[in-house]
Amino acid sequence: MEQGSSGSDGHPGGGARQRELERTAEVLVTGEQLRLRLHEEKVIKDRRHHLKTYPNCFVAKELVDWLLAHKEASDRETAVRLMQKLADRGIIHHVCDEHKEFKDAKLLYRFRKDDGTFPLDGEVKACVRGQRLYEKLMSPDCALLQPREEDGVRYERTFVASELLDWLVQEGEATTRPEAEQLCRRLVEQGIVQHVSGKRPFTDSNLLCQFRTNFRRRRRLMELLSEPTPGAPDTHDSPFCPRRQSHDARKATSFVSVSPSKEIKVASVGRRSSLSSGGSSGYFSSSPTLGSSPPVLCNPKSVLKRPVTSEELLSPGAPYARKTFTIVGDAVGWGFVVRGSKPCHIQAVDPSGPAAAAGMKVCQFVVSVNGLNVLHVDYRTVSHLILTGPRTIVMEVMEELES
Repeated sequence: MEQGSSGSDGHPGGGARQRELERTAEVLVTGEQLRLRLHEEKVIKDRRHHLKTYPNCFVAKELVDWLLAHKEASDRETAVRLMQKLADRGIIHHVCDEHKEFKDAKLLYRFRKDDGTFPLDGEVKACVRGQRLYEKLMSPDCALLQPREEDGVRYERTFVASELLDWLVQEGEATTRPEAEQLCRRLVEQGIVQHVSGKRPFTDSNLLCQFRTNFRRRRRLMELLSEPTPGAPDTHDSPFCPRRQSHDARKATSFVSVSPSKEIKVASVGRRSSLSSGGSSGYFSSSPTLGSSPPVLCNPKSVLKRPVTSEELLSPGAPYARKTFTIVGDAVGWGFVVRGSKPCHIQAVDPSGPAAAAGMKVCQFVVSVNGLNVLHVDYRTVSHLILTGPRTIVMEVMEELES
């Protein structure tokens, strides 16, 4: 990756712009990793203050305690500086937007991803789209990314430009080849993709390219306070599948936690999913991303009151109604969870995601996906069907009629 004073387009200052774009991507991914960890450890949850409930938020002082306990910050002042970095980028904000500064106090803050207010400007959209494509390309079912050589130099995770265009059209990421090429050029302009040596522009050819950022590398929060180090070793850890941590005792606070609802209160950033075909959770967030490890679920127990068989759903006079949804994945994903076996059911719906907008609800049973009957398969098969399909999915479900 070239770090000179000119970018791959040859314009002065291009290198500085590329580094700033890479920095933006790093902050976004780091913030998303932290958000998912905080959901997993229930630092983020619904809280009540002055007779009002604030969903999906955290207490600043409690978070600082958590950062220190998990060695993500050396002291409270550093922890505040780290969180201010996220606030400056619009990743977190005070729930009432009354404080622009992050304060080590009993104040409520929230990730904008959790309330649907995250500003998706051009650079952010490119980062989110790029990470989602990266994760999909890293799926075990895709062999497009391979080690290759150019001019005697070996590069990891490379792709041939013309082959990527074929893949984008085949996967429904673009409707035409020119549209796919335009998408790739935009990713190059935003510093997501480049020629392996950074010396040539993207063309529909045998050009050897690669992603500039390894979206799967696990970030440390302290990296936000330092300049990125070129050539840092890559890891295969997925940032969307944080390590299991022991739960620390929470300090007393004046805010009252509210019991979580049946719907999961997490949304992922920018990837189609972090699931492979063998994934175990079925959370369809699209992001930055598609690794092989399952994303974190806040409510792994089934939301169903009782098991229901496929035969019961299809029996004459059964109290179930059919509904069909067309769900177009956005930069974050589809926003729902499937669980269960024969039939699988909707376990959770992100209230700010495309699935909720289409009318999907928890406890609905999945009948078909893109015209294929899935009543007699488990959620792993349904997961694979969705992950390997187009961004727009048509789902038929059955829901119990209200008595």
